[in-house]
Amino acid sequence: MKNLREYLLWAEENKIALGHFNISDSGGFRAIVEAAKELGVPAIIGVSEGERDFLGLNEAISLVKTARDSGFPIFINADHTYSLEKAKIAVDRGVDAVIIDSADQSFEENIKRAKNLVEYTRRKNPDILVEAELGFIGKSSNVLETLPDGVSVETQTDPTEAAEFVKQTNIDLLAPSVGNIHGMVKTGNPKLNIERIRLVKKATGIPLVLHGGSGISDDEFLRAIDAGISIIHINTELRIAYKAGIEEGLKSNEIAPYKFLAKGVEEMKKVVKNRLKLFNKL
Repeated sequence: MKNLREYLLWAEENKIALGHFNISDSGGFRAIVEAAKELGVPAIIGVSEGERDFLGLNEAISLVKTARDSGFPIFINADHTYSLEKAKIAVDRGVDAVIIDSADQSFEENIKRAKNLVEYTRRKNPDILVEAELGFIGKSSNVLETLPDGVSVETQTDPTEAAEFVKQTNIDLLAPSVGNIHGMVKTGNPKLNIERIRLVKKATGIPLVLHGGSGISDDEFLRAIDAGISIIHINTELRIAYKAGIEEGLKSNEIAPYKFLAKGVEEMKKVVKNRLKLFNKL
């Protein structure tokens, strides 16, 4: 089976993007795996620091590796890791990818941390991909009243800086700020800067990751993929669907968790399947 690096090359060659979906429990994992299997496409499971604390990093890795042992191309990413210590723990445990998120730090400090993690990861397992974020897109995966503080055109990723960042750190993946935000704004998310994506891709030459995919239109997703995006993160949409499904399941007065939670899994699966169809241009 191809590893994640090889699947990214495959995605770039075919002008599609890999779907990255966050989970907090095994129900979310089931929704993603079932959707991806039915479509016959690879998928990436994301677990942020908070999600790892709740589910357990070892448990999440075991779920993914069990599915992969059966021949299914699914991978796990240690999403939004803010400390080098926790990022290195994720590497030691055997994730497929890890992001060191120092986007709120200075350019120099961001480089320093990313370079440190890359060097550590290369020694441990060069197949593990290291991602860093450059430019600020907020931190919340909630439904927001307004744009996150600090998010603006001025904080979008500069292509020249991006090229220098990649050169100095040797990261495998870059998450740029290109009009995307974490979470969803009630009045509508800002538009993606497609030209900025194209320029950052040209300047860096490495796969780009679009964080904050929830709330972005289908047309913008397709244009972003064509401009150079190789991985797209979806989280807030999944949480909304999962919660709504569980609330619907609870209306039956059912007390067996596997019964009232099933509706949440079903609703989450619908979102994942629709996104995977779009990202893979099926």
